[in-house]
Amino acid sequence: MLNKYARAFFGALFTPVAKALLRMGLSPNAVTVIGTLGVSAGALIFYPMGELFWGTVFITLFVFSDLIDGLMARLSNKGSQLGSFLDSVLDRVQDGAVFLGLLLWFFTGGENYWLGTTAAVCLMLGMLVSYIRAKAESLGYRADVGIAERPERMVLTLVFTGFTGLGLPLIVLQVVLTVLAAASLLTVIQRMASVARQAR
Repeated sequence: MLNKYARAFFGALFTPVAKALLRMGLSPNAVTVIGTLGVSAGALIFYPMGELFWGTVFITLFVFSDLIDGLMARLSNKGSQLGSFLDSVLDRVQDGAVFLGLLLWFFTGGENYWLGTTAAVCLMLGMLVSYIRAKAESLGYRADVGIAERPERMVLTLVFTGFTGLGLPLIVLQVVLTVLAAASLLTVIQRMASVARQAR
């Protein structure tokens, strides 16, 4: 849903940035890698220290690289299968880093094992959502059903993690992550069922 309704807005917003980076001589793949390093550093350094707000601010500076690299590829006509592959793989790295950072904090200094466990479940199911679609498509099936797409998961997780760092009660983040885990589980079931129907 987020892709459908927000892509045009953010595309217009970040097109000047994409053009500027191209003029600087950066390639789309370089921006993909830089963005992943930034997101991973923010999640794995700030979050385990309990700096949920500043970690989210730092991550936000880099998280839009996933959109900017695609704009750069289209503007420069340098899109490639390798670039698409790299982008997909590093998206999983970014997702994993965010939930791993939360898991580490809540299992250590945060001392909230329910939140830590829920973050771990979100990490596992988020990876599974993406893997099922990729594996299905490699076998010639379609598995693009479900509501737990990456943009929604990342936006909701980052927004509520950041506000938690500003004093939002932990129960709110717990509810949000629980809903995301449930949505991811439902998406996994829907995609498995979709592939099973097509394979008959």
